[in-house]
Amino acid sequence: MSGESARTDQHMDELMGLLLRGGVTLAACVVLVGGMIYLARFPRVSDYRAFQGEPENLRTIPGIFGEAVAFHGRGLIQLGLLVLIATPISRVAFSVLAFGSQRDWKYVFFTVIVLGILLYSLLGQH
Repeated sequence: MSGESARTDQHMDELMGLLLRGGVTLAACVVLVGGMIYLARFPRVSDYRAFQGEPENLRTIPGIFGEAVAFHGRGLIQLGLLVLIATPISRVAFSVLAFGSQRDWKYVFFTVIVLGILLYSLLGQH
């Protein structure tokens, strides 16, 4: 491996690390803000003996965005979880670009397959 190639690989690794740290930090901040808003509006502890699922509007991506834009606590918490889920997916997408810039077509091919599987599992109809 040449010196320039090693520097390029190290630079890509640093960018991927920054992407992952930034995504996790952003997700944590959004969940924290959402949790604070939720607790400010509903300070009583819920009865956890009976399970109650999320409302229908918090089970879809457009519904989550709508609730988050309205600055509702549970919507922000769900948005933070979506950001957390999207973080490793964005890392795989970045890897496609990184391998493409290095013209490593075999790894581009395999990474695109992995990205397709991730996106299908997240967005596909089951």
